[in-house]
Amino acid sequence: MSVRPGVRVGVDVGTVRVGVALSDPSGILATPHATLARGWPDADPETDDVSQIVMLSSERDALEVIVGLPRSLDGSEGPAARAARTYAAELARRLAPVGVRLVDERLTSVDAHRTLRESGVSGRRQRAVVDQAAAVLILQAALDQERSAGRPPGEPVTHTRRRPKTKDGPR
Repeated sequence: MSVRPGVRVGVDVGTVRVGVALSDPSGILATPHATLARGWPDADPETDDVSQIVMLSSERDALEVIVGLPRSLDGSEGPAARAARTYAAELARRLAPVGVRLVDERLTSVDAHRTLRESGVSGRRQRAVVDQAAAVLILQAALDQERSAGRPPGEPVTHTRRRPKTKDGPR
């Protein structure tokens, strides 16, 4: 089976940092790109981490953004999954019409730590790149899933427009 051509942006959402990975234009290989300081929703909307991902997606003419959904081992969703869904919805709102998809990321951070440790990266240096490594694992899994299934991976994220505020609150 084949993969739709186009760059994808992979995102691992953490509470402190956001790991970002990119695929090649053929949609074959995921590579690390950056670790962003998590600032959304409290940061400046022009320079926050979501805005940086939106700019990167635009610069690379991304086909879609893949966000990891951290489910529990039993498949249930806790606070981290809810936070990832909220983050993905904000990305979808700002990126439209570029698609955003959620992909199960169980154990990617554990795998990223293990891979870095096995490659000789020390614990202190791991913190700087583990989010990128997790984003690579999320994105590569999504690319592999699309290749084997012949359809886009995970679940699409729909966005809703925010209602404009009036002096009396939302309309």
